[in-house]
Amino acid sequence: MKKFLITGLLGLILTISLNAQNQKKPNVLFIFADDQTFESIGSLNNNEIKTPNLDRLKDMGATFTHTFNQGSWCPAVCVASRCMLNTGKFVWRAAQYSKNAQPRGDKNLPENMPKYTVGMKTPKGYWPEFMKAEGYDTYFAGKWHVERKANEIFDVTGTVRGGMPNQTRERYDRKFIEGESDTWSPYDKSKNGFWKGGKHWSEVLGDEALGFLETAKNDNDPFFMYVAFNAPHDPRQSPKKYVDMYPVENISIPENFLPEYPYCEEAGSGHKLRDEKLAPYPRTEYSIQVNRQEYYAIITHMDDQIGRILNALEASGKAKNTYVIFTADHGLALGDHGFVGKQNMYDRSIRVPMFVAGPGIEGGKVIDEKVYLQDAMATSLDIAGSKAIDEVDFKSLLPLSQGKTKKGYDAIYGAYVGNQRMIRTDRYKMIIYPLANMVRLYDIKNDPDEINDLAGNMKYKKVMDKLFKQFKELQKEVEDPLDVTEYYVNFFSRN
Repeated sequence: MKKFLITGLLGLILTISLNAQNQKKPNVLFIFADDQTFESIGSLNNNEIKTPNLDRLKDMGATFTHTFNQGSWCPAVCVASRCMLNTGKFVWRAAQYSKNAQPRGDKNLPENMPKYTVGMKTPKGYWPEFMKAEGYDTYFAGKWHVERKANEIFDVTGTVRGGMPNQTRERYDRKFIEGESDTWSPYDKSKNGFWKGGKHWSEVLGDEALGFLETAKNDNDPFFMYVAFNAPHDPRQSPKKYVDMYPVENISIPENFLPEYPYCEEAGSGHKLRDEKLAPYPRTEYSIQVNRQEYYAIITHMDDQIGRILNALEASGKAKNTYVIFTADHGLALGDHGFVGKQNMYDRSIRVPMFVAGPGIEGGKVIDEKVYLQDAMATSLDIAGSKAIDEVDFKSLLPLSQGKTKKGYDAIYGAYVGNQRMIRTDRYKMIIYPLANMVRLYDIKNDPDEINDLAGNMKYKKVMDKLFKQFKELQKEVEDPLDVTEYYVNFFSRN
């Protein structure tokens, strides 16, 4: 009897020991939006928009209020953003992994802009490959827009979408004249776009994510889900009931609205840029209201799909052991400074929402430190315990989320092709336009809408010199090929 009890006790101890050793790593659910600015979360800073499920995610974990994209080497900002995200490399270093990094359709680059070293390096691995090496089952569906094929590096793929839904001439030809009937409707399914195939792409993505979670609930391996919405990218289409939630007359106009930005052509964001053709020149307040109406509608529609995914995660029994990360590839101007697209250095275009929820993270926590959206990759590698995090330029957000550190990045670097350069600190933002020999300075703390340009005031020369020195250090870190010193100096000699 005693021998039996001892044997049983040893067996119990062994079982407990084995269970401890086999304790599963946390799952990671990454949800990615396209073109979603930081000012598009209802409970944060926009009472006009309804985002109950993103509000719910905010309450579940940590909110990063100052999350940025570093910029782009081409007009398709999402290409650079996603290359950075999936290789873990800073913008100009990531360009060396992309064959599409050479500027396209931009003949007016600065004379001293060297040719990039493009497509000359092969990454040691892409994000899902690093996760797979740590024993994760990897899943992807939605907008990929990375040169390596998704089905080659994920275990399971749903529908893989291209850069954006198809556009129609009618969408670009809209006149936006108040009181006149419109020539294009966001809920007209005959125009295809998000409706191509019969069901809205956001709903298809939601369905497929639910299908994977239904399978994963009986699997003992941890999972890494990468769910990438094309929403709210244009053409911003959604069912009529969502558009009706936002009467156009109730849509507010940005405080920094302009009919046209004075340096838009030199900035590479002028009349011929595809994104900027989505509203006529000069911009009218009504054209911005309609664009924002459709933007809010497709975000609320996407929010409903995110709610379905979060509900399915709860139903799977895996929620308590899952980290959920939400962000977007970049923001969108929609009237900010006269821009409609994202190819500029103002906050609505470079700043995005960011939530991290999961074990050890206090719900409702708000973090104002400056971070990059591409920190999402490093965060997941940290969660997985991957040594590959040492190969990544970006930082894990876990220490900030869990209160183990209070420090983000000292300053944010920004760039767009050879036409724009930017540095942003807690207090100031400085933008350099080489082709215009123009520098702009904003006191972000006291002027968050970036309205009052202080660069021409010599009172701020020392501030700008300090910022420029810091900017040059960031250029080295990200391997920026453009020396903007002469443009910075020329600005002051001219003024």
